[in-house]
Amino acid sequence: MSSTTTGAPTAENNATDNHRRALLRSLSPLIVDALVPMAAYYALSKGFGMGTVAALAWSSVVPALRTVWSLVKDRRLNGLAALILVVNLAGLAFSTMSGDARLMLAKDSGVSSVIGIVVLVSAFAGRPLMTAGLKPWVTKGQQARVAAWERLSAGSEPFRLAERTFSVVWGGALLAECVARVVGAYVLPVDTMVWLGNVILGFALVFAMLVAGALAAGPMEGMVDTEVRDLASGNDEAAPAGKA
Repeated sequence: MSSTTTGAPTAENNATDNHRRALLRSLSPLIVDALVPMAAYYALSKGFGMGTVAALAWSSVVPALRTVWSLVKDRRLNGLAALILVVNLAGLAFSTMSGDARLMLAKDSGVSSVIGIVVLVSAFAGRPLMTAGLKPWVTKGQQARVAAWERLSAGSEPFRLAERTFSVVWGGALLAECVARVVGAYVLPVDTMVWLGNVILGFALVFAMLVAGALAAGPMEGMVDTEVRDLASGNDEAAPAGKA
């Protein structure tokens, strides 16, 4: 078997492994920030008989510690991560002092609302915050696709519009999730909202992925594919795909 034939599946397998690792990295914060605190709450409140407010407070420590660890590990101040940490700590301190379990549940939505607002503002300001997570998925770690992305980002208005749309969908979904969880926190029993809040969050994330993928990520990937083919054919003078 020739080296070319042998190498093709290897490259494809490596790309698949990279996508799986990227998916795991993207899901790990959701697991830590949603599933672990939920399990901790039920273990502390039902298993150890801890009061509702105390159980909610201790279960909120894990996401805060994860954010701190991310800041320490990266050795740089990530503005969004720092903002999330401040909102979490401020909400936890305020709700703990008030002793209101429903307020403690509602403060979790404060994080979503902050992220949603920041993402929307960044999109309308022309610097979409979600691009940092979108670009690796579209470019797949390939230098030719990265070059195509940069070319399109600089010269294609439809590409930039799709890029902004991606962040708008995510920002809107997070704000809608915030509203739903706040309403639920004051209407439904606390024990119910502890798990239902995570269901609402999961639904919002799936909705955002599907809609943003259809309206933005998919078309952007198609434009990058076309641009890569143009660059590979030596058509350097051609306008970026989708240029207005």
